[in-house]
Amino acid sequence: MKLPDLNSETIDRVLEMAWEDRTPFDAIELQFGLAEAQVIALMRREMQSSSFRMWRKRVTGRNSKHRKQRDFIVGRFRSANQKGS
Repeated sequence: MKLPDLNSETIDRVLEMAWEDRTPFDAIELQFGLAEAQVIALMRREMQSSSFRMWRKRVTGRNSKHRKQRDFIVGRFRSANQKGS
């Protein structure tokens, strides 16, 4: 999968947002233009294999990582660094 050229600060922020349970992939796409598959590819590239497997196991099927599957919108956490709604 082709990933755009990202500086180290941007990569660190994407990794941080991907690790956060309450940050949906939609928010990462809105802010950085990376689709879910690209975020997964970036995580695979940047993390140790055991850490990547642990992360994938945790986020697979997690409703909070997919905005359409979330059962709550009002009162959700929003980082000051996050753009958009």
